[in-house]
Amino acid sequence: MKKLFISQPMRGKSDEEILKEREHAIQKAKELIGEEVEVLDTFFDDFDSNAKPLEYLARSIEYLSKADVAYFAQGWQEARGCRIEHECAVEYGIDRIE
Repeated sequence: MKKLFISQPMRGKSDEEILKEREHAIQKAKELIGEEVEVLDTFFDDFDSNAKPLEYLARSIEYLSKADVAYFAQGWQEARGCRIEHECAVEYGIDRIE
């Protein structure tokens, strides 16, 4: 079973919208990979209200390091965190679904 990392733009979206997009990404990844996946949970809700975006990104990259494949959701090219995650995936040879 492959470990799946999901990169998705989150700014300006409700938790409900984010989680719905994640579910779509999981189903699409399963179809494309052809097997079940272990989803690395990168929907963080344990930061305090003063957390900086870079703190979220740092933890995301930690999870990305454990992934076999990274799924980049629609709009990733316009989100700076997603672009950085993508660059890391490319540079470190993590398979990608775009």
